[in-house]
Amino acid sequence: MKPHSHEEHKRHTFDSFCKKILKHEARDYYDELKRRRKHEISLDELSEKDWEQLAVMDEYFKDTYSFRVLGHDITVSDERIGEALKVLPTNKRDIILLSYFLDMTDREIGELLNLVRRTVAYRRTSTLRELKKFMEGKADE
Repeated sequence: MKPHSHEEHKRHTFDSFCKKILKHEARDYYDELKRRRKHEISLDELSEKDWEQLAVMDEYFKDTYSFRVLGHDITVSDERIGEALKVLPTNKRDIILLSYFLDMTDREIGELLNLVRRTVAYRRTSTLRELKKFMEGKADE
């Protein structure tokens, strides 16, 4: 009879231990919830004004200009540069975009557009002058 009562004692001791642990865990959980309620506000409780302060608008493609050159999509995020490039003729714009946005040499651009390297260099420099005048004119406005 002794071994049986000893096992029962172990079972009661373990049962008591588990109940204490669960009781303390539950208390810790509720204490944590109470602490959070003091420092945090539910989104349901926010006013319209608070929502406006917290709101963030994604601006991934806002005010961007996209150009397609020989199968490449080029995105320009600067508004002034995008506007200036938009008014250029396609052949001049392509040379600028390939040169400055895709880092191609005049020789590579010439091969792609079937132009002599010197022609590409001339068009690039003259187009840069046009862009400069256009952008300086826009800055005055």
